[in-house]
Amino acid sequence: MTVLRKLAATAAVAGSLGLVSSVWASNAWAATEIQWWHAFTGRLGEVLAGQVEAFNTSQSDYKVVGVYKGNYSETLNAGVAAFRAGEQPHILQVFEVGTATMMSAKGAIKPVHELMKETGEAFDPGAYLAAVTGYYTTPAGEMLSLPYNSSTPVLYYNKAAFEKAGLDPEAPPKTWPEVETAIKALKASGSACPFTTAWQSWVHLENMGAWHDVPFATKANGFDGLDSELAFNGAAQVAHVDAMGRWAKEGLFVYSGRRNEGGARFRGGECAIFTESSAGYAGIKAEAKFPFGVGNLPYWPEVAEKPRNTIIGGASLWVMSGHEEAEYKGVAKFFSFLSQPETQAAWHQTTGYLPITTAAYDLTRKQGFYDKNPGTDIAIKQMTGAAPSANSKGLRLGSFDQIRGIIDEELEAVWSGDKSAQDALDSAVERGNPLLRRFERANR
Repeated sequence: MTVLRKLAATAAVAGSLGLVSSVWASNAWAATEIQWWHAFTGRLGEVLAGQVEAFNTSQSDYKVVGVYKGNYSETLNAGVAAFRAGEQPHILQVFEVGTATMMSAKGAIKPVHELMKETGEAFDPGAYLAAVTGYYTTPAGEMLSLPYNSSTPVLYYNKAAFEKAGLDPEAPPKTWPEVETAIKALKASGSACPFTTAWQSWVHLENMGAWHDVPFATKANGFDGLDSELAFNGAAQVAHVDAMGRWAKEGLFVYSGRRNEGGARFRGGECAIFTESSAGYAGIKAEAKFPFGVGNLPYWPEVAEKPRNTIIGGASLWVMSGHEEAEYKGVAKFFSFLSQPETQAAWHQTTGYLPITTAAYDLTRKQGFYDKNPGTDIAIKQMTGAAPSANSKGLRLGSFDQIRGIIDEELEAVWSGDKSAQDALDSAVERGNPLLRRFERANR
């Protein structure tokens, strides 16, 4: 069964409105249109389209239209520009680092908790995974946006490459010292790319801090106030980046790019170990011609006796202001559909993104998915294994997309041998803090 057909079947099982596609077709002229701007293409774009199709064919009152607007940064910029022009969509997919920007956009958004209350749609915030929704919720517990594609970093590895290097293919490295041992063995066995990564700032600084319970920024990483300052140049982060810089010099770590350029290299069998989003699972399973495994994001025992919790990446769905009441009813119905256990379970199992509700996680477990696909529950266990601390519940920093660009530049200087880890991270903090101050002044 294709992804689209599977999701359409899911909608039928969910059955909230119980209408068949022929009824939809005969009444399409009366449907209220809902515009959803998103950043998904390729495999994820297909799955998203399947969800839209499943919702549209399940009822005849509303028609959701998904529109691809480029990558995350481009989609956010398009949404901002459209709002200023009075042409905003109903729903805008915004990556997690854009949360502070959306929260500060007074008058531009309609909080989800208000939407669901005003439309009379059933809505229980307690049904959603707190480790996910906390990123998009006020201190009072009011949900501002609907978590959509939430992921966390894990370690993927090529079991065939491990066997060739004399490593146990069923025992992925759990700590960074074990990673070093493994990548040395992989290089010795002929691997040209023992280790690579995607999303270097997210995995190796943002999650590194949360995983080891050390701050990325002051003020609970920005959750407690706009007057936070960057703090990711501490001893733990410097030691980690220094080790990766040394591995790069020795040919053990191969830098592939700022986003997910390393994905193709891992899926093609070139790279043996890959730190990447849990959502990379869908592409790896579809394309890899070798047996692969999934492991926890490694940790440094010298820094933490045991890891805390990782934090999410991905995006949430923000409702834009300025639309008609009837249209908001359609948005609320669509959000209820997306939150149904069957919809979420299919999404989680197909993509590797986290389920946003406890019911979807329980359903996936009861269906035996985790037993049949070992490692696919690691992301959830990483997120929920310990209660989040002030250092590990996420980041809420203004202008963070630009700050990530600065971090990328400085990390690249370490990988190329042009800067020490300490100098690079000190520079990133020094360059990034003025952006926080500018954001603070603009949003007082």
